[in-house]
Amino acid sequence: QVQVVESGGGLVQAGGSLRLSCAASGVIFSINHMAWYRQAPGKQRELVAVITRSGMTNYVDSVKGRFTISRDNAKNTVYLQMNSLKPDDTAVYYCKVLAGAEYWGQGTQVTVSS
Repeated sequence: QVQVVESGGGLVQAGGSLRLSCAASGVIFSINHMAWYRQAPGKQRELVAVITRSGMTNYVDSVKGRFTISRDNAKNTVYLQMNSLKPDDTAVYYCKVLAGAEYWGQGTQVTVSS
C-alpha cells in the first residue's frame, strides 16, 4: 500500500509564490515518474509538470518559466515551486506517483487572488 500526501497549498495574491510538496510512503520499491496535475472548477484535470527518476522535466506551456518541479529520491518526495502566480493558476493540485501502479494524492487547493 502506497500513500501520497500533498501539502503547501493556500491563498496567495497574484505575483506571489507557493511551494507544494508531495511525499510518498508505504511499500515502495522504485518510483519512476512523479508529476503534478491540476483541476480548476469546470475544467478537466491537466498535467502541469512531470519529472523522471533521473531528473528530466517537462511542463505545460502555461507554466514554463514560472514553475519548477524537483524531487528528492531519498525522501520519495516531489516539489513544485510556483512563482509569479496568476489567477488562472487557481485549482486543486494533485500529485501522481508512478511506482509500478499509479498513486494519487488527495489534492491541495491553490487560490490566487487578483
